[in-house]
Amino acid sequence: MSSYSTVPTKHFSNLSLSQSFSPAVLTHLKSIASNEHPLPASQFQELQSYLSKAPDDLKSDSQNAPSQTSSHDWVNLEQLLEYMASAEGDAMKPLPDTDLSYPISNYYINSSHNTYLTGNQLYSESSTDAYKNVLLRGCRCIEIDVWDGDEKLSIAEANEKAAGNKHKYRPQLPRSLSPRHGKLSSVTDSTNSSAGQTLSMPTPWQSTSTAARAEPRVLHGYTLTKEIAFRDVCVAIREAAFVTSDLPVIVSLEVHAGKEQQEVMVEIIEQTWNGLLVKPPAGGCEQLPSPGELRGKILIKVKYVAPERTTTKAPSLRRKDTTSSSSDSDNQGSVDAKQKKKSSIIEPLSALGVYTRSYHFKDLSSPEAAVPCHIFSLSEKKFMDVHESHGPTLFSHNRNYLMRAFPSGTRITSSNLNPAVFWRKGVQIVALNWQKYDAGVMLNEGMFAGTVGWVLKPSGYRGHKQGQQSGVSDESQSDAIAHKTLSLSIQILAAQELPLPVGDRKPDGFRPYVKCELHIEQPEERTGGSIEGGGRSKDGECKFKSRSSRGIEPDFDGERAEFAKVPGVVEELSFLRFKIQDDEIGKDDLAAWACIRLDRLKEGYRFVHLLDANGDRSRGALLVKITKSLF
Repeated sequence: MSSYSTVPTKHFSNLSLSQSFSPAVLTHLKSIASNEHPLPASQFQELQSYLSKAPDDLKSDSQNAPSQTSSHDWVNLEQLLEYMASAEGDAMKPLPDTDLSYPISNYYINSSHNTYLTGNQLYSESSTDAYKNVLLRGCRCIEIDVWDGDEKLSIAEANEKAAGNKHKYRPQLPRSLSPRHGKLSSVTDSTNSSAGQTLSMPTPWQSTSTAARAEPRVLHGYTLTKEIAFRDVCVAIREAAFVTSDLPVIVSLEVHAGKEQQEVMVEIIEQTWNGLLVKPPAGGCEQLPSPGELRGKILIKVKYVAPERTTTKAPSLRRKDTTSSSSDSDNQGSVDAKQKKKSSIIEPLSALGVYTRSYHFKDLSSPEAAVPCHIFSLSEKKFMDVHESHGPTLFSHNRNYLMRAFPSGTRITSSNLNPAVFWRKGVQIVALNWQKYDAGVMLNEGMFAGTVGWVLKPSGYRGHKQGQQSGVSDESQSDAIAHKTLSLSIQILAAQELPLPVGDRKPDGFRPYVKCELHIEQPEERTGGSIEGGGRSKDGECKFKSRSSRGIEPDFDGERAEFAKVPGVVEELSFLRFKIQDDEIGKDDLAAWACIRLDRLKEGYRFVHLLDANGDRSRGALLVKITKSLF
């Protein structure tokens, strides 16, 4: 996946400008410079602005040019090539600096699901490098599945165990049932033979030594996936969390470990992330902080457990509301009591979750839904059920409170849901399987490319700012922001340095074509109706496919993709996706792709800079002419 970095000043090689472009691309650029196909007026003015800031040698060429009062005047070829080779020629406009003063519920957060896996969900490897990879590429919410580990073995014992367990299915049994503890009958015999004696139970770990004790491990439970040490994962996160950005990182803990090893987890977290953890606010969590207030901090999402109550009543976690009654604290007490009764999470671990306290979702009218720092995690199927039954309430909840959506457990190939459907319902954390480059991951690139992993929601999707009242209302998705009608034309001119599909080595046999897909909101999303596909990742609602060409520097002869009078469009949550595929017998392999959010799509003659099939930035570029209108 791409680095999500800002667009570099130069996209092309350091050769002379004319040599930086393929013959097909250069032919089209010459026709623009010669006025055969002139720049649109707005882009002509942009070119003039660029030249006014250019080096003196380019300015001198501009001064010798005829008077340029309209887009149909003469354009110097070298100036045009310089302009098109710069970031100004990119089809994706950079975002302005993000306002980081809103509560964290007002942002979309770049998120990963089962981050430790390197492939499918059934038998792939786990790796600490996977955490470093996603963090360095802009991810700000990662997931760790934690299970009980085994005591450390000698080298000889480890080798013997590895040889015996090779390729075997490893169910996660409770440690008390593990064969290494001996047969249950031996405990019974020992107890019976020591009449009147009380069996001594193990005490929680207190030693700081890690020489022989068991430590938690990370893996996908009840599968054949390989494991890694929880401690190593924490170290990897510490090393990579704030390299590319100092904005907060959320660590979502799925805890399957027993209480004894949860204590070890707390010890490892506090040691490894010392100085990075969020401290509880004085007086309790009455409102969510902003990302700007949490720079350089790690937030832990973990199941909430109410602390042991004393004779002094704990402060309410509910946001103060002048219209609420004295029953508010009673509701919180009810929540605390239920959590305490059912929880298998120890209090010291739960206490690490400050602003991201995970509660079991019942419904949107439950007391938990009004706790300021709660977060609900819903599977894609459960989310669709809530959308159909309580759509407006769901949308309103997500304006002021956190929610996380994640792919179904049946996606064993690491496929993805359609994140745009969930973003449009206000979900901040849409966790995706970064292991697979499908439409879901491509849309995620369109949302977060060039950002720091936190994107401010459109104005109508936001809740209140700091210190203001919040709550759940009946305002729906359709009421929140104006939906417009879009007309979009993409003229596909030529391409250069296209990457080949994975495994291909022969450019002569490459027959590329371009697919353009428009991903927009469907009426059912606004009305609470059943959404086609249940939110699955899929092709765009509006599609175009060009004729096939040949080689890695093809000419597409100006074919047009026309999307006329498309209704119900919110630019900030709609996406244009480009795919370059190889025309073959059978499945057409993906060679390159790009995805651009509509509000960032520039008009005029532009280069669409492409990622390869592995999601890495390539030297490939597609020259297009874009015309866009909204009304």
